[in-house]
Order: sequence, then structure tokens, then C-alpha cells
Amino acid sequence: MSLSDLTSLPGVTATPDAVTHGFVFNHTMIRVRDLERSLDFYTRVLGFTPVYRHVFDEAAFTIVYLVLLGDRTQIPDDDEARREWVLRQPGVLELTHNHGTENDPDFAYHNGNSEPRGFGHLCVSVPDVQEACARFEALGVTFQKRLSDGRMRHIAFIRDPDEYWIEILQPTPLAG
Repeated sequence: MSLSDLTSLPGVTATPDAVTHGFVFNHTMIRVRDLERSLDFYTRVLGFTPVYRHVFDEAAFTIVYLVLLGDRTQIPDDDEARREWVLRQPGVLELTHNHGTENDPDFAYHNGNSEPRGFGHLCVSVPDVQEACARFEALGVTFQKRLSDGRMRHIAFIRDPDEYWIEILQPTPLAG
């Protein structure tokens, strides 16, 4: 399907308002039960870098913004400059931790993939999905779907500590 066909789909505005040309899809927020466990997963397993943290004591929650960025020298060192920088970036992940949830063994967030269905998954694009999955396996990461499962053998799904699904794919076709 061509881009022209896609932009002609029912419901698609013919020409986005010029005022939207500077808009950036900045971040997706997920709630996490245990911030330390989630930070370990997203930084150690997936390579994210935390770039801004804000504690809201009165409301009893903390947010941490994370980015996938190979060159950390692009990230400002000054806290305020870094906050402004991260809010301009595309594809940011915001972890929101409601204080105290980590102490309740029965507490869990709904991941959107059981009834009632809603939120589906995050996605991380990797250079080599087979290598990435082998590494995840070695790290003991929980898989929702391995490359060998089902009909879609070019994607895998792993789960984070809160059972959110993360699709793993590579942008190019798989080798042989």
C-alpha cells in the first residue's frame, strides 16, 4: 500500500493543520509497581538511559523518563536543561511509580492483554532480533512469544516486571 493510499484512508485528514508540524510524539507512560525492578529491567535488559526523575511527594508518586540512545554525550548534564531536552525527544518511556505499591505483594497493574483488553504493548526495534532474543534468553527474561512460536516468526514478545508486553523486531528482513 502506498503512502498516498494510507493518507487516503477513511478518517484520515487530507492535510494536517500547519500548526501541528512542530508536534512530536514524545512519550508513553506506564505505571510500575516496583521502580527499582523496572529500572533494572529497562536499563540492563533493553539499554535505556534514565534522563530525568521527578518525585511528587505530596501526591506520593515518582516519574522517570528513559530514552534509548547510543550516544549519551547528547544528553545535557544540567537537570533543567535535561528535562527540557527529554521533552523534545521522540519515543521516550515514562515510568510512573505510585509510592507503596512495591510493598503490597498482591498489587498488580493490568497490562491490557487480558480482559478487558486495552493497552497492547511497547516495541523496541533491534539490529538483529535473533541475537537480541538469544541474549534475553541468557538473561532469564520472560518471553510471551518466542521467534519460533506461531506464524509471525520475525517478531518476539518479552515481558517486563509488571507483565507489560514488549515487541522485539528488526527493521530489515530476517536472514535465511
